[in-house]
Amino acid sequence: MKGIILAGGRATRLGPASRGTSKQLMHVYDKPLVYYPVTTLLHAGINEILVISTPEQIGAFEALLGDGSAWGCTFSYEVQTEPRGLADAFVVGADFIGDDDVALILGDNIFYGYGLGEQLQRYTSPDGAVVFGLWVPDPERYGVLEFADDGSVAAVHEKPADPPSSYMVPGLYFYDSSVVEIARTIEPSDRGEIEITAVNNHYLAQGKLEVAKLPFATDWFDVGTFDAMLDAQNWVAGQQRRKGLLIGAPEEAAFREGFIDADQLRHLAQAEAFSGDLAKSGYGERLLRFLDFETE
Repeated sequence: MKGIILAGGRATRLGPASRGTSKQLMHVYDKPLVYYPVTTLLHAGINEILVISTPEQIGAFEALLGDGSAWGCTFSYEVQTEPRGLADAFVVGADFIGDDDVALILGDNIFYGYGLGEQLQRYTSPDGAVVFGLWVPDPERYGVLEFADDGSVAAVHEKPADPPSSYMVPGLYFYDSSVVEIARTIEPSDRGEIEITAVNNHYLAQGKLEVAKLPFATDWFDVGTFDAMLDAQNWVAGQQRRKGLLIGAPEEAAFREGFIDADQLRHLAQAEAFSGDLAKSGYGERLLRFLDFETE
């Protein structure tokens, strides 16, 4: 399975802080926001990744992430000239996807949970489409799943006043390669966008939309507002400072999934700890502590 990170949009709800930069390049505690979806894909066992962004910002993503080889990955880049909807990612990324299955993750979504990688890896060869259900106390704010009596998905409702369940759909989706042609046939909505909901409904009509419920304790943030970004900042800081964890570190994920070995991780950590503007950040030192814990 390959992965796509959609990191476009204008981030108008984060102005003026987002003026002149992409939301996904802004920091959440000690690392750029885009590191978090990269880490989620790596934990799912995906290391061929396409980043899609605007013409103005794509170069900044290339400068930040490079070709991915340091993390045992292959990164590619494509431009979305206009914000034509989430499902437009499959049209833009058609050549990248080819005949492979593909995961789409939104560049402003943070996922974290014990065993999350193993959970995601169960669904990386989908027969159709897989969306993930996450329990939330306020489902009316999101796209909400309705379940049939046998537990299968019956419908997805967008911000319903009377939610049929407490499970919403976060910004992570798995599809087979037919998603490219499906996306190409979707008519733009009244907003002028190729809606991901329309793609999911296409699979649902075929009986090929599966829902995987994420563990109850899964932490998730949609970092689209100042308050959401502050919540994410505080949560990541608390987890890392109190528990010594690494949240959203691609180097750690690449090591855990076997894309790089201990020597490569140590080299990355030492280079990042003692060179450039990372000399005093502590990021490299945290990677070294993680490596010592994992190999002691």
